[in-house]
Amino acid sequence: MSATVRANSSAVSKRAAQIAELEEKLRQLKARQQAVEARRRTLESRRERKADTRRKILVGAIVLAKVERGEISESDLKRWLDQALVRAEDRALFGLQAD
Repeated sequence: MSATVRANSSAVSKRAAQIAELEEKLRQLKARQQAVEARRRTLESRRERKADTRRKILVGAIVLAKVERGEISESDLKRWLDQALVRAEDRALFGLQAD
């Protein structure tokens, strides 16, 4: 094998090694990017669930305050709850009979 052929073969081997190294770095970067995106989605989902829970608490507090002030009758509230609640635990919480 001539020196030129060996030099070319060595250069090709080095390039192949560099390509393999860069492909591995790219794979790692893509995996890191996917992990960051998954964390972002998780945080966004948690934030939305917290906001939804807060909205429900505020609406409930407003309705209960209106019942206390007589702006909404307690019988109307009980009727709404009776129509909407299906789980035995939820119904028991408001003194409704389980269906």
